[in-house]
Amino acid sequence: MRPRRPEEVRAWLQQRPSLTELQEAYPGEWAVVQRELAAVVPRANVEELKSYVTSLSQGPAPARRRKRSKQGQAALLSEQIRHQMAVAAVKQLSLSAATGVTEGRLRFNLVNGWVAQKLLFEHDLRRKPVSLFWFRLIWPLLWQRRFLMPLVGPKGIYCFYSSRLISRLAAMIGDSRCLEIAAGDGTLSRFLAQDGVDVTATDDHSWQDVQFPPSVLRQDACEALRVHQPEVVICSWPPAGNPFERDVFTTASVQLYVVISSRHAFASGDWAAYEGQTGFEFAKDEALSRLVLPPELEAAVYVFRRRPG
Repeated sequence: MRPRRPEEVRAWLQQRPSLTELQEAYPGEWAVVQRELAAVVPRANVEELKSYVTSLSQGPAPARRRKRSKQGQAALLSEQIRHQMAVAAVKQLSLSAATGVTEGRLRFNLVNGWVAQKLLFEHDLRRKPVSLFWFRLIWPLLWQRRFLMPLVGPKGIYCFYSSRLISRLAAMIGDSRCLEIAAGDGTLSRFLAQDGVDVTATDDHSWQDVQFPPSVLRQDACEALRVHQPEVVICSWPPAGNPFERDVFTTASVQLYVVISSRHAFASGDWAAYEGQTGFEFAKDEALSRLVLPPELEAAVYVFRRRPG
């Protein structure tokens, strides 16, 4: 049975239900999203697709937002549902385009699965820092490599970190107090800590399919920033249009913010907060971006540095 009360719906949305669950729970909203996507997707215009997804994350128009009526609140909640549907649908379309698989079960064969496991994981789904030498040698030989991210994404794995990336991030952070927000299973913080970084991993633990180790403190980003007062903040693949990154830019202690994300603004990150803030200079670091794996992700590393004074 779908959640009914607004607070129940919002709590359910924070658990990141699948697109299928969203469709079944709110067929009316899905019908609207389908019509809108049908008008945008065939034109294959990335900026238009970005604008569409972003528009849903802005909420109702100001005049409607000022109303405290039940109708106004219902409209706001409906747009939140549609935004989450649109993001999930765009992600699914991207995966289908990348893999060529639109239905049925996606799976590695024995050879591809064994090689990918040895290359990327310590054991099971516990990631390891990836050797660029071995990755560049072996990855092109895997003929099912396009299946990797669709297989591991549902478990909260959105990229792999090369050992060279970890070394360069560690050098950038230095002796500063570092906080990871939305850390998921804490892989990035684990690697940085192994390289000598003073880092604390935090997450609100809202993702149902992620195994949170004890090292990942249960704190949402706002609380974590307030409690830890970090000098450096890192975040890997923040959800598109998320409500928490804006707090990074209003935390006085933060001097450096590093985001591992996508080259496509509609796919990850709060771009309204990135472009609206004035206290930090930011740019995409092309050298670091090339160290996020696999290259088919078209990942990007954005570096925000506080302006002097």
